[in-house]
Amino acid sequence: MSGFENKTIWITGASSGIGKALAIKFSSLGANIVLSSRNEDELLKVANQCSTATLIIPLDLAKQDDFPEATKKVCEKFKTIDYLINNGGISQRSRATETNLEVDRLLMEINYFGTIALTKAVLPVMQNQQRGHIITISSLSGKFGFFLRSAYAAAKFAQVGFFESLRLEEERNNINVSIVFPGFVKTNISQNALSGSGKKHGVLDNNQDKGISPDKCAQDIVNGILDNKHEIYSGGKEVWMVQLKRFFPKLFYSILKKQSGT
Repeated sequence: MSGFENKTIWITGASSGIGKALAIKFSSLGANIVLSSRNEDELLKVANQCSTATLIIPLDLAKQDDFPEATKKVCEKFKTIDYLINNGGISQRSRATETNLEVDRLLMEINYFGTIALTKAVLPVMQNQQRGHIITISSLSGKFGFFLRSAYAAAKFAQVGFFESLRLEEERNNINVSIVFPGFVKTNISQNALSGSGKKHGVLDNNQDKGISPDKCAQDIVNGILDNKHEIYSGGKEVWMVQLKRFFPKLFYSILKKQSGT
């Protein structure tokens, strides 16, 4: 028994990368899967790779007025929402001084406000059930800033503050909160990242290309959820930078400033 049999797991950003890997993994463990992203065609392909019941809910994190109705559809189909995995979002590749303020606002709107708006739409369901688990996929950029990611890091830092507070508040309702901090994972996040002007970056980062597979990351997340970890880490040696920052901040900075943003 995996512990996920017949549970309902709603995953945003499920059309590719980590979200897709999570959907297929959780389906193999017996869960019902709700798939969300803007790309309905790709969601259909993911659904075809799942072995359990699925529901496709196309969702744009910038269109938050749609979230209550989307939540209602999930409950009509599966009656419960046991896990919400906030994986959807967008990244950035541009210097802070070369990034239009509209891009800063857009990343905050999608990565922060979109994520918390969906969470707030789902929370009453979990509170009524008196159980649930919210998992938010942050980034190492939610632990420390990095080259070409000022807007992205800002939104990820904001996520961390919100969900750490939410964990304390919702523990009385038996709702768990986990924050995932992936390092470099080989996905299309850098290709889809925005430049300073708001256009697609369109380039696979060298660091991303050498990263772990989405499947490996998904397994690390599953293991962390089963252990009810508050923080889940997945990646290569770059993950150790979090501990380095905590215990050896000068060494951390001397290493970090020599790294490439791509």
